[in-house]
Amino acid sequence: MSASGTLIGKEIVLAVTGSIAAVETVRLAHELRRRGARVQAVMSRAATGIIHPDALTYATGRPAITAITGMVEHVTSCGEGGTADLLLIAPATANTLCKIAAGVDDTPVTTFATTAIGRGMPVVVAPAMHESMYRHPGVAGCLSTLQGWGIVVAGPRIEEGKAKIAGISEIVLLCERELMGKPLLGRHVLITSGPCREKVDDVRILTTRSRGLMGRALAMQAFRLGARVTVVHGDRFVGAENVHAADARTMHKEVCRICADDPVDLFISAAAVSDFLPEPMAGKIPSGRPVTLTLNPLPKIIDDVVDRFHVPTIAFKLGDDAVARGKAMLRDSIGLVVANDPRAMGERDTSVTLLGEGGFMREASGSKEAVAAEILDCALDIFQFSKKEAKTSFPGR
Repeated sequence: MSASGTLIGKEIVLAVTGSIAAVETVRLAHELRRRGARVQAVMSRAATGIIHPDALTYATGRPAITAITGMVEHVTSCGEGGTADLLLIAPATANTLCKIAAGVDDTPVTTFATTAIGRGMPVVVAPAMHESMYRHPGVAGCLSTLQGWGIVVAGPRIEEGKAKIAGISEIVLLCERELMGKPLLGRHVLITSGPCREKVDDVRILTTRSRGLMGRALAMQAFRLGARVTVVHGDRFVGAENVHAADARTMHKEVCRICADDPVDLFISAAAVSDFLPEPMAGKIPSGRPVTLTLNPLPKIIDDVVDRFHVPTIAFKLGDDAVARGKAMLRDSIGLVVANDPRAMGERDTSVTLLGEGGFMREASGSKEAVAAEILDCALDIFQFSKKEAKTSFPGR
């Protein structure tokens, strides 16, 4: 499934409360719809003083609900057998969060929340308030209560003395995770991503054209599918535990440390890891004359993961003969190889060949988000993962 269609067939109730962050909900509604969801807006009276209901009617394509009427809208959407699949309260004020935690029901938003929680349907809340309010022990206790009920909290960004609403991409990602069945729940997925940068002198580095787009897409898709995700790279991803590694030796060390200390259920070797280590020169190499660099081969990270730790692995093979060489890589724990064209490195779209045991071969092309979804769909079949009890809390939970 293309990640851009992850919410096709799903109905999300977007409940808006009286925070200035309500102005972000038009963009949020558009993003949910862009991913295929049907969106129904529900607003508290305070929210209508910040953003006009017509704005959300326009953004969702449905009349915004600003009052509960004889049509019992809350039951039709969030009651037993209701049409909605998820309730998203964004932004969620301190007042609303504490009312929900106490079972108080006096606005359209809290009425929808009471109904949804009683039904046991997925609920995501995105707090937004002044930081001092967020730090209040009563508010913190109410958030803890909600999390104890299984409600997902999209943690706010603490900036300028405010607990600002989480980014739209993070909120949507959490909604996707709650609605995609979590086939990787309780599984730990370790991913290497992006380029490595090897020192040539005090100024220059040796690297590749990789921007880490495939690694990012794989990390986000694994998170959507319920996994606990660790990414070893030089960037930072939402929804993952980020381990910084700028060069190949650091990446190798961190991957082995994680495999030894924190059992891994699936390793995805998506980084453009340096195959060679330059012998660095002191200072800056003078320009204007030929220079000879000595490049020494580096050990393969994937060999340690497979031979020492026996972790089920998805390998990547790059080059003009990637398919033939990829087939030769299938062994032991390497159950899936992604053969790709070097011309796709750094680009947003790609075309790959997925290779598995028994002559399995499948072509996949399109955006790296869409291809990442296909890769993990294949992995679920090949490695036959099943849900197991999650022992570690996930980012945003």
